[in-house]
Amino acid sequence: MHPASPISRRQFIKSAGPFIVAASTLGRAGAVAPNSKVRLACIGLGGQGTGNMRALMGDERVQVVAVCDVDGQHREAAAKIAGLKEGDTYRDFREVLARSDVDAVMNATPDFWHSNVAIAAAKAGKDLYSEKPLGASIAEGRAICRAVEQNKRILQCGTWRRSGLKVRMACERVRNGYIGQLKEIEVGVPGKFAIRGGYTGTEATEPVPAHFDYQMWLGPAADRPYTAARCHFNFRWVDEYAPGYITDWGAHFLDVAQWGAGMDDTTPVEVSATEVKHRDKGIYDAPESFRIEYRYASGVRVVMFSTEDKAAWGTKFIGSEGWIFTEAEVLKASDDNILRAKLKDSDVHLFESKNHHRNFVDAVLSRGQVAATAEIAQRAATTCHIGTISAKLGKPLKFDPKAERFEDEEANKHLIRPMREAWTIAS
Repeated sequence: MHPASPISRRQFIKSAGPFIVAASTLGRAGAVAPNSKVRLACIGLGGQGTGNMRALMGDERVQVVAVCDVDGQHREAAAKIAGLKEGDTYRDFREVLARSDVDAVMNATPDFWHSNVAIAAAKAGKDLYSEKPLGASIAEGRAICRAVEQNKRILQCGTWRRSGLKVRMACERVRNGYIGQLKEIEVGVPGKFAIRGGYTGTEATEPVPAHFDYQMWLGPAADRPYTAARCHFNFRWVDEYAPGYITDWGAHFLDVAQWGAGMDDTTPVEVSATEVKHRDKGIYDAPESFRIEYRYASGVRVVMFSTEDKAAWGTKFIGSEGWIFTEAEVLKASDDNILRAKLKDSDVHLFESKNHHRNFVDAVLSRGQVAATAEIAQRAATTCHIGTISAKLGKPLKFDPKAERFEDEEANKHLIRPMREAWTIAS
């Protein structure tokens, strides 16, 4: 199918507001035909977004039909990679979602944009490969889950370690008692920010480049003076956009912790963040070092800590009879026999995905299962967010996983981030 004409796109934007008309209105509420190409639009094309686009393009069943980014240089580069003409490049994601020839969306916008794009895509009848964390707050993530469920969409969150062989092997051995009774999980993440571009966070404001729509980049976030140090990769070090490594790496490793502990359907009931340190000047004010302790209703304790020891970056399960450590292609244990043991037929066998992006395409075509569903991703992201809130308030907190609320009303004020009126979502 051909994309909508420029006139119809303008009319659509004028009437659509921040969210999108229902899928039934666009005539694409059903699944993609099994033998069809999955027609993909890619929204957010910085480093992670371009990497995702290339990975999805590597699947012969995918055709990229549109790219969208507020940075014209990103758009141009992505269009060249995908072999698209100028008419298939966009600055405003709502124009992309108005196209009836888009089956699925790759969303790699900054964290504070995730919920707006994901909810709009689900309402427009598009399946989603959406980057982690699921939402930039607990309420935003829950709103994404509702939109995905109500519109019967497939969502694969970018917590790709669920598609790693060694991570799955570790989690299966924990789930089946190969290290005895699970007692504690240690999660190590980086400390000092990996800032790109030589910025310090103390740069003066400057004119907005002609190729960059800065107001659209800010979107739901507060209006702030422009500096290149604030944007693109480095947004994650600015607390109002993202809490640094607590969600950047925590979303991955706490997700592995939840999977191995068999707690995908819940979150901790207590959290306490200590040893929290920030930079003393500039806009990079996210926590740069921290220690966050969690306790689950089961009694399992999780400790996430920042460290410069790269060998400690990952997830370590500690049981009554041994331990297992895993991170991507790393798999170690207190006893090699734990790793050599072959699972019995009666053991728990976890969902197997050998490639995160292909698993998403499989599910779009079959309406089958993905490794990292919206609900799974919500629980992992929530674990990150309650740690962030404890760090922000400087006190321990009790949390109700079912209600997704704290016992502390001051903490409940942080269940959703402040958003500019035009982009507010229902909490």
